[in-house]
Amino acid sequence: METGSVHGTGTADGEPVWIALPPGLLRMRRLMLVVWLGLLTLATALVPGLLAGPGWALFAVLPLALTAWGWVLLERNWRSWRYAERADDLLISRGVLWRQETVVPYGRMQLVEVASGPVERYFGLASVQLHTAAAATDATIPGLDPAEAERLRDRLTELGEARSAGL
Repeated sequence: METGSVHGTGTADGEPVWIALPPGLLRMRRLMLVVWLGLLTLATALVPGLLAGPGWALFAVLPLALTAWGWVLLERNWRSWRYAERADDLLISRGVLWRQETVVPYGRMQLVEVASGPVERYFGLASVQLHTAAAATDATIPGLDPAEAERLRDRLTELGEARSAGL
């Protein structure tokens, strides 16, 4: 029984081979959470504590609770993201409470971009943005290794050109 390759089109039983996002995206998002909510915690503890008394510094518990809650939610969200390359289209699945699966046919792709902001570059990550004629089917795959993002861009561009030429 054939199992399919990591970048193949699926297994012998027709199921797509799903590829998860790398853990660097989770690390980056958690760091951003800790930095922003850490600053909010500090401000919430210092300002009321200095102006109204030390008892009011307990308001800092709220941002700390948000940090703990966000820490868990970020992992759940990160685990929900995945993508699969099939013979005729690319599948992107995401979402915890509201699952969303986007199917982007290769022949409908007009532009495939690789983007990486300063924070993403620091963590060695890049995003692949897919543009189609219909804005509703535009899709993004965040937090990929730059080499994988470039490989995916090149493959999708090649497949898109081949499919659109056959129309």
